[in-house]
Amino acid sequence: MTSDRLVCANCAGPVSEGRCAVCRANRARLQQENPWSALSPAALIALLVTLLAVVLVVEHAT
Repeated sequence: MTSDRLVCANCAGPVSEGRCAVCRANRARLQQENPWSALSPAALIALLVTLLAVVLVVEHAT
């Protein structure tokens, strides 16, 4: 789960902004549990497309 869409119950702000201590603590906990959570979904898609392109180039070269 990413913290992009999570809303803090304490300050009603996005957890990703870290407005209050509760937001910052939850953001840190999420990042410790899953290092991929720091990446946005768009970045994950870009990474996947890049990996696919590399595989296709290597396959075509052989």
